[in-house]
Amino acid sequence: MYPITYDDVVAARTRLRPYLDPSPVRHYPPLDELVGHGIRVLVKHENHLPTGSFKVRNGTSSITALSDEDAARGVIAATTGNHGLGLAWSGAQRGVSVTICVPRGNNPEKSAAIRGLGATLIEVGDRYDETVAACREIAEREGQTLVHSTNHHEVISGAATMTAEFLEQAPDLDAIIIALGGGSQAVGASVVRDVLKPSLEVYAVQSIGASAQHDAWHDGVPRSGAPVRTFAEGIATGSTYELTFPALRQGLEEFVVVSEAAIAQSVRDLWRITHNLAEGSGATGLAGLHLLAPRLAGRTVGIVMCGGNLDAARAVTVLSGGTPV
Repeated sequence: MYPITYDDVVAARTRLRPYLDPSPVRHYPPLDELVGHGIRVLVKHENHLPTGSFKVRNGTSSITALSDEDAARGVIAATTGNHGLGLAWSGAQRGVSVTICVPRGNNPEKSAAIRGLGATLIEVGDRYDETVAACREIAEREGQTLVHSTNHHEVISGAATMTAEFLEQAPDLDAIIIALGGGSQAVGASVVRDVLKPSLEVYAVQSIGASAQHDAWHDGVPRSGAPVRTFAEGIATGSTYELTFPALRQGLEEFVVVSEAAIAQSVRDLWRITHNLAEGSGATGLAGLHLLAPRLAGRTVGIVMCGGNLDAARAVTVLSGGTPV
C-alpha cells in the first residue's frame, strides 16, 4: 500500500546528493531533561537545509526527475510556502521555470523569498484548497507540469531521504516523531523503516486546529475540506491525500494531536535550548513527544525540526509568550 519503494528512495538520494548536504543531527542534554522519562532526544535539523525546510528535498527530487520535455514546459505548484521555496530553489539549480500559487494573505516573508529565488508568484484563492484548484486549472491551460505538494511520487521519495539519512547518522534511533501535513515525510519514514530498521517506530503529530489527517486516521475514513486554524502553516491541511492516507494507516505506530499553545511553547523551548528558531510545524514534533513520552521512556527518540521559516510578526508573538492563533 506504499506509493513508493525503497529503490525509489535510493534513486532520489542519488539525484539529491550533488545539490544537498546532509542536515545535521544534534543532541541537547537540556532537551532530555525537559522531556524527562529517561528519553534521549535527537534533533534532525532540516531547518539548516537551503530554503530552511525539508521541502527542498521534495522539490529537488521532483525537479531532477523531470524529463527534458517536461522541464522545458516549466513546473507549477500550490503551496503555503515551503513547498514553493523548495521548488523555486531546485528550479533555479536546473534552469527550470517555476510558477508558485499561494493563497491570498500568505506569509509575506515566504512569498517574498519565493520571488527572490526567481519563481513567478500568483496569489489566488482564500483557502489552500481553492489555491490548489486554481493551480490545476492554470497548469492545464498553460501546459505546465504540476507538482503536487503531497500526491506526487517524487515528492514522497525526496521526503523519504530524510529518514534514510537520519538512520545513517543515528543507527540507535528507536522512534521518530514527525509533524504531519500531507504525510510525505511520515510515509517516506515508514518505507525506509521497513527496509533499514523494522523496529523503528514512526509517530505523527498534528495541531488540534488542523486535525483532518489525524481524525481520518483514527476513523479509517478519508476526508476533505475540514476547517483549519493553526499558526503551524506547514501542517495546515484540511484533507487526506490519495497517495499518503492508506500508507499512513499502514505505517504509523500512533497519531496524536497537540494544542496551539503546546506548539508555541515548543518553539520557545527549542529557541532557548538549541538556539534555533523553529516555525510552528518545526516545533510540533517536540510538542508531540511530551504527549508520547510515557510510552517512549528510556529510549532514543528523533524529532524533526522540519522548518525554520517563522515570520517576524509571529516570532515576536511566540517568543514573547503568546500564541498566534
